[in-house]
Amino acid sequence: MLYNLLYPLAHDFGFFNLFKYLTFRSGGAVLTSMIMTFLIAPHIICWLKSKQREGQPIREDGPESHLITKKGTPTMGGIMILFSVVISTLLWADIYNHYVWIVLFVTLSFGMIGFGDDYLKLTKRNSKGLPGKLKLLLQFTISLIAAIWINQVAPPALASHLAVPFFKEALINLGVFYFVFVMLVMVGASNAVNLTDGLDGLAIVPIMIAAGCFVLIAYLVGNLKFADYLQVHHVPGSGELAVFCASLIGAGMGFLWYNAPPAQVFMGDTGSLAFGGSLGVVSVIVKHELVLAIIGGLFVVEALSVIIQVASFKMTGKRVFKMAPLHHHFEKLGWAEPTIVIRFWIVASILALIGLSTLKIR
Repeated sequence: MLYNLLYPLAHDFGFFNLFKYLTFRSGGAVLTSMIMTFLIAPHIICWLKSKQREGQPIREDGPESHLITKKGTPTMGGIMILFSVVISTLLWADIYNHYVWIVLFVTLSFGMIGFGDDYLKLTKRNSKGLPGKLKLLLQFTISLIAAIWINQVAPPALASHLAVPFFKEALINLGVFYFVFVMLVMVGASNAVNLTDGLDGLAIVPIMIAAGCFVLIAYLVGNLKFADYLQVHHVPGSGELAVFCASLIGAGMGFLWYNAPPAQVFMGDTGSLAFGGSLGVVSVIVKHELVLAIIGGLFVVEALSVIIQVASFKMTGKRVFKMAPLHHHFEKLGWAEPTIVIRFWIVASILALIGLSTLKIR
């Protein structure tokens, strides 16, 4: 909005020329969302505590320590991140850019699903929330709408195509299966982040790390010169998504202040479903869906641990892990919660560096 309002005045006021640059606006988005989160967080946490006397319901089959250490901690903290990200993005991004609205649509829609899930958990006082089939149906419906929208906006040469990392010219035409693939990316990313969000601070830092990677990727892919130099597929207009991802980083830093161990508030499905979905849709727009699986490898591993655990138990009656998702397995092994969280952050950072290396290795 500031770009649309102030940049046209640059010929009269030279300072406004700064709003032309994505780097300046991304920096402004980080600071705006971070400050906004710091300002609203205490009020939202107090409000959530007043509405959630007993806090988030704790899994009875989970680690025994959680029944003591997590009891009474309010959930739905993702509301503060969502609010800050949306306002900051609208302030600093080009509001006439279709990709910005697609990402905001997916983020808010998935956030609404998460909100409904959290609300049912609180009102019914159990850890199940929305029925799984209904949740997936809603997620796939939203993802299909986004996939059709992206396909209409994307350059014809890239629409319905999958880019392959490490190969500079590789584009696979998926045809109608493109829509299925996009839905799987968005829904898979959303639920993988949701499964990772099980310990204080565990999910939000890898989300920020992934968002930081996509700030760079979106900026490079949206710039014709950089895209040609790196031999990646240029997606005109996608650079504006750097502002969105920057907003997510800033809001994440503000949220982490209150989510660091011991957490004063949990993100809840309101945040984890929303920002997993947003990372998924950003990766689709910038044609780096497969790279997301590397950058967000920690989320992938957490999701796979659940799939393996369930499949193994159904087929053999035996469990591969002491408990799934994977972070609970290490809790059962006796690792302290901060140890698990920090080591997972390190793993997420390493995977992010590997994912970014695909920009140069062609």
